[in-house]
Amino acid sequence: MDRALIWLGLGLVVLGVLTIGLGALLGALGGRGGRLLPGDIVVSRPGFTFAFPVVTCLVLSVLLTFILWVIAAWRRG
Repeated sequence: MDRALIWLGLGLVVLGVLTIGLGALLGALGGRGGRLLPGDIVVSRPGFTFAFPVVTCLVLSVLLTFILWVIAAWRRG
């Protein structure tokens, strides 16, 4: 059990580093950070933009829940 938690922690750290690296790479290449879905909240002021992707978070949550559900069902046999 202890080793599993260590590997899980290391996996999360590696995933975080990869995410930061991908964000930095996209920022260096001039990427805007992606498109927003309809229903996402965007507040624009002079010199400031805040985007809160509510619908995007919901869609990702549903997709990840479905993927994890399929993996769990597959492992149960």
